[in-house]
Amino acid sequence: MPSRYSNEYMQHLVEQYRDEEMPWPATMRQVAEWAWRNRLYTPHPNAVVGELAERLSEALRVEYVVDPQGRSVRAKHPARVKQDDGTQLVMWDDIRSASREHMEVSFQQRRKGIVSDCFQLKMDVDSYNENRSPGRPIQLELDFTMDVAEREIMYGVTG
Repeated sequence: MPSRYSNEYMQHLVEQYRDEEMPWPATMRQVAEWAWRNRLYTPHPNAVVGELAERLSEALRVEYVVDPQGRSVRAKHPARVKQDDGTQLVMWDDIRSASREHMEVSFQQRRKGIVSDCFQLKMDVDSYNENRSPGRPIQLELDFTMDVAEREIMYGVTG
């Protein structure tokens, strides 16, 4: 059995939930409440600090400021950095005071995340189309140029 805190164990909990014929599809809150009630999961001692750190990160992700040109921009930006001992940390900084180096790393990492999401979306759509809907494939457009231009017009800003 995998560690009680591993992704594999979490996946096992979801399968166990389904095996017990609990409501499905389900929210992960429903699965978590079921796992908690059945004492299949107990939080790791560091879970409280981890949860607070995650909630702080979530709050920073949705903090916006208006720049001098009137654009609403994300205020706080994370950058994953490697320490001298090889450990990685996610450091947050404010767009109004961050170094260029921090912002370059943050923007590059954010772009890579978007590319990863698009790649996985394409794999999922291709698989669904080939295996579940070959006669009526779902179309996927990954060129966002027009979408971004429409948003700029909608918000009255130019890049």
